[in-house]
Amino acid sequence: MATIDTNAPAITTDLMATMNPKKTTAADGSVEADTNKFLTLLVTQLQNQDPMNPLDNAQLTSQLAQLSTVTGVNKLNATLETLKTSYQQAESMQAANIIGHGVLTPGKNLTLTKSASLLGVELATPADNVKVVIYNSSGKEVHSIDLGAQDAGAVPMGWNGETGELDKDGKAVVLADGNYTFEVVATRGGEKLKDAVGLTFGSVASVSTSSSGVKLNVPGVGSITMADVKQIL
Repeated sequence: MATIDTNAPAITTDLMATMNPKKTTAADGSVEADTNKFLTLLVTQLQNQDPMNPLDNAQLTSQLAQLSTVTGVNKLNATLETLKTSYQQAESMQAANIIGHGVLTPGKNLTLTKSASLLGVELATPADNVKVVIYNSSGKEVHSIDLGAQDAGAVPMGWNGETGELDKDGKAVVLADGNYTFEVVATRGGEKLKDAVGLTFGSVASVSTSSSGVKLNVPGVGSITMADVKQIL
């Protein structure tokens, strides 16, 4: 008496599944998805073309060239996104290395602590004369520092709170610790330069990464980018 193999249907089903695997769905926006859409449209066009006026070879070649162009652009975009991610990771590592370091970044604020402060000047072009004018919290000028002629670039400097004046005992007048502001006045050929900016000092406390890029968190200054750092001290 013959024996019926009850597992035969299952074996047949497995064999059919192996011979005809399910197609995976391409992700929207991917190169594969765009290619599938184009080929679907092309096949539909060929199936429904006018038999009296079929698509000629030149038209078909042109459409295939368009497919190649679109595919190439999508691949380029994917490559750029990968490079962008790698760049942000490298920038994060670089930024982490300057945590705890002082930086000079564009600004006009100045903090005098224990009769000491740091600031700077950045010149896009050389200047015949550069002067830093310091103001107190009321906006009154309290001191000016003449730096003379300077080449283009960042110029770090310090200020000890002295005003250049003497008190009744003949000692240098030193201003109280606190917050001050300053401006840079640079001239060349008697004309004031517009490309001279002040650099404020701060210490990098932490680094944050988001979709907008890498940010350095500097107390008293705010959140800045690596491009804002003109000098690391």
